[in-house]
Amino acid sequence: MLTTLIAYVLIFVLVSLVASLAMLIGEYGLLGISFGAMKTTLGFVLNPTLIANFILWGTITLLTLFLLQVNDKFGPGILLKFLAGNYHQPKKEERIFMFMDMRSSTTIAEKIGNEKYFNLLNDVFADITNTILNNDGEIYQYVGDEIVISWSIKKGIRNANCLRCFTEIQQRLTDLGPIYEKKYEVIPEFKAGLHYGLVMAGEIGIIKKDIIYSGDVLNTTARIQEKCNHYRVDILLSKETFDLISDTDGFKLIPLGSIELRGKKRKIELNTISTY
Repeated sequence: MLTTLIAYVLIFVLVSLVASLAMLIGEYGLLGISFGAMKTTLGFVLNPTLIANFILWGTITLLTLFLLQVNDKFGPGILLKFLAGNYHQPKKEERIFMFMDMRSSTTIAEKIGNEKYFNLLNDVFADITNTILNNDGEIYQYVGDEIVISWSIKKGIRNANCLRCFTEIQQRLTDLGPIYEKKYEVIPEFKAGLHYGLVMAGEIGIIKKDIIYSGDVLNTTARIQEKCNHYRVDILLSKETFDLISDTDGFKLIPLGSIELRGKKRKIELNTISTY
């Protein structure tokens, strides 16, 4: 991050310097002073306009790039929430969560080795990021080969974003399958669990701050995702989550019955979906 930041600063400062020089040449030209004459004078080099522009644009560039890097670190929109102090005090939110986990990750890691496996994860997460953002999803966490995506209720149910996100990720990885197979000898596949509920959202940490969500819904979503292998499906979701979505055109709910999830007292109605 630091090396990239320095490189960008140097590039933009150089551009700013060239722009300032161009402005000065134009200024001196209007005064009838030739470039040959002005370049021999110390006054041209130490011109206050040149110095002021250099400092101004250098500072603007540094701050802009720093904010862009920080925004990339926390994810789109999170930096603004930090700056606005939205989560200085914990507050309740109702959110949809999707836990996506790579299938056969241990087998894949053993097959291709740790370094190539890391690069595989990096490529996969990079390739599906725009799909997540296009469906109004927020990348909450990367946990090894698992990615946790979150939506506010409004954004998650609009256009069935929380469902379309997964089906479009599947299609994206299928389209890129030949590239992955050639580079890594595997085609990555994911399974997902989807659920919604109340969470507490707030800043946590002293040296390293972050905005986290805590609540039963996260544990339940993780448990739902764990059942995908048992039912041999790619996605499982609670019926109440599907019922939130008014526009489910193109999706058919397939009930799998009520089950008792590990560590849960009440049963959850699990379902998968098919597209048509």
